[in-house]
Amino acid sequence: VQLQASGGGLVQAGGSLRLSCAASGRTLRNGVMAWFRQAPGKEREFVAAIRWNGGNTYYADSVKGRFTISRDNAKNTAYLQMNSLKPEDTAVYYCAAGYSLILSTMRQIRAYDSWGQGTLVTVSS
Repeated sequence: VQLQASGGGLVQAGGSLRLSCAASGRTLRNGVMAWFRQAPGKEREFVAAIRWNGGNTYYADSVKGRFTISRDNAKNTAYLQMNSLKPEDTAVYYCAAGYSLILSTMRQIRAYDSWGQGTLVTVSS
């Protein structure tokens, strides 16, 4: 599956952004879409994931209550609504897709075999 991420930008602390990840080339049925992020000088980390079938969602503790992941089946697109943004949310955000993931692997980078190109989110204080 090919992934195209968009929606990043510059926002002030407390503001909101919505990221999009459009998928093509393969059905997302039985798949998981996720967002990861990588801040300068840091390792890539899990942000959120959603099971395409059923819509179950999973979040990192650092974003729980502020970020919401969702999907539009008809558009084959996943979204990450980010509210109450903080300077520490500044990072390049990547969407990823994987198949037949179990709960224990969903937060692991190696579980995903398709990645988007990344979109930069900068939160100013």
